[in-house]
Amino acid sequence: MKQIIHTDNAPAAIGPYSQAVQIGSMLYTSGQIPLDPATGTVVEGGIQEQTRQALNNIKAILNEAGTNMGAVVKTTVFLSDMEHFAAMNEVYAQFFQAPYPARSAVQVARLPKDVLVEIEVIAQL
Repeated sequence: MKQIIHTDNAPAAIGPYSQAVQIGSMLYTSGQIPLDPATGTVVEGGIQEQTRQALNNIKAILNEAGTNMGAVVKTTVFLSDMEHFAAMNEVYAQFFQAPYPARSAVQVARLPKDVLVEIEVIAQL
């Protein structure tokens, strides 16, 4: 059975989708952009600040589902410019410990609200 996960500690969906969906022991998050959940605005700063906020939003969703970043098995990172990869990776590494989840990172033409990064995860509960 599908269960919808929602927390006020992460940005509300800005379209017809859920923050996350749990099916059995798996959790699938929607892509999280660097919105401050309190204000709904993009955080100030560059790729590192935006990566930190996107991952903090994911962390809040995982916490609401009763789990944590250690349960993440796969991440997908969407970057507005692959030149941001190294700086994004520095912050990303602060949120995960070995054994690390699988990951894809791709450059895309444009992201919602013209942010620099969007991240989605799949976690095992």
